[in-house]
Amino acid sequence: MLKVIVMGVAGCGKSSVGQAVAARLGAQYFDGDDLHPQSNIDKMAAGTPLNDTDRAPWLDKVGMALAEATEPTLIGCSALKRAYRNRIRAACPQTQFAHLMGDRAVIEGRMSARSGHFMPVSLLDSQFATLEPLQANEAGFAVDIAQDLDAVVQQMIACLSYPNS
Repeated sequence: MLKVIVMGVAGCGKSSVGQAVAARLGAQYFDGDDLHPQSNIDKMAAGTPLNDTDRAPWLDKVGMALAEATEPTLIGCSALKRAYRNRIRAACPQTQFAHLMGDRAVIEGRMSARSGHFMPVSLLDSQFATLEPLQANEAGFAVDIAQDLDAVVQQMIACLSYPNS
């Protein structure tokens, strides 16, 4: 069964892409931000990056939500470090990771244009500093977000259809 983490730094489009892919595939989508404890949201909203200790219980919740899903599921979750992805995989070994990659300037522009989100643009540098891209021996693939949403969605669906190509 399809179990995917749509990963990447804040503002890369995890929610938009994840929702669109899920709709096209007849899957469900969850925003991992909804699984953060309020203390994490408050910390980020105040402009303070999360540390590994802050993220650990959240990553466990993300992994368990994916493991317990009874239908094809995508969850948006930054999953910035390999150790974070390993923690998710410990709960749900069949997880695939779809890394939405993009240029910092593109992502900053998108973050600046959105409203109603707790993550300030000021934390983008810490996100990039923490990011460890997927490695060749991890189940997943990267998608360049410097294209329109439909192209990103189509590329992601193609990669999910042929995960070993």
